[in-house]
Amino acid sequence: MPEPRLAAWRDRIDAALERALPDPDAGPDTLHRAMRHAVLLGGKRMRPLLVLASGELAGAPAGTLDAPAVAIELVHAYSLVHDDLPAMDDDELRRGQPTVHVAFGEATAILAGDALQALAFQVLARAQAGADVRVELLHTLAVAAGAAGMCGGQALDLAATGNGGGMTAAGLEQLHALKTGALIRAAVRMGALCGGAPATVLDALDRYAAALGLAFQVRDDILDIEGDSRVIGKTAGKDAEQDKATFPALLGMEASRARLAELAAEMEKALAPFGDRALALRRLGEMAIRRDR
Repeated sequence: MPEPRLAAWRDRIDAALERALPDPDAGPDTLHRAMRHAVLLGGKRMRPLLVLASGELAGAPAGTLDAPAVAIELVHAYSLVHDDLPAMDDDELRRGQPTVHVAFGEATAILAGDALQALAFQVLARAQAGADVRVELLHTLAVAAGAAGMCGGQALDLAATGNGGGMTAAGLEQLHALKTGALIRAAVRMGALCGGAPATVLDALDRYAAALGLAFQVRDDILDIEGDSRVIGKTAGKDAEQDKATFPALLGMEASRARLAELAAEMEKALAPFGDRALALRRLGEMAIRRDR
């Protein structure tokens, strides 16, 4: 898929996020500025791009995709705000900028994360889709963001911090299937739901998304060792410093790279029946595996 098209999609997503976020000059202005700091200072926009790509594959009208794309990025942004807090990963750098709690204080960071999550569901409730589809979109995002998804994965991650060697590779894959993979699977599913995709298509796309979510995390773990903080936009080396369970720590770098190759093959197998309709999804999978930030 040509890069200019992905760039155009990113511009569309950024414009939609800008419209959805509150006016920074309206009160409470500090909270509003913190929310915008969390969302608008860059980012790969992988999850909203996946909404657009799967929606295109499923033939969804373009106007139906903006709300789920915005909603999932708002949830992702909220999760990063809370993940960076001293009580969680205690990080001072995100997307090359001071984290929200560094820039605005811990209390405001907590409130900004809460407000972003609430705004996500407000936006999604107004999606340009039939009532049944809206309910399914809301349910998909809620499950992916909660204890059965992202929050559950974060709880497992916190439990493993300081005891990275005590986790098995299978346990680590399950952790990241929740912490990272759940929102990625939700993004792909929501785009397809907007196009009325049948169960067979949803199942194939879910296999693709599950492999993508895991690949994204394996690459993230590799970058924590090999990456430059100035390039990846966050503090490199934090995983080893905190004795976190990571794929390189458990498997070694060579085996981690081999696992990435296996996951790439799984993605291609899942997308093969769709031919050129899956070009955007293929490209996003390639980007996740080859990224340097």
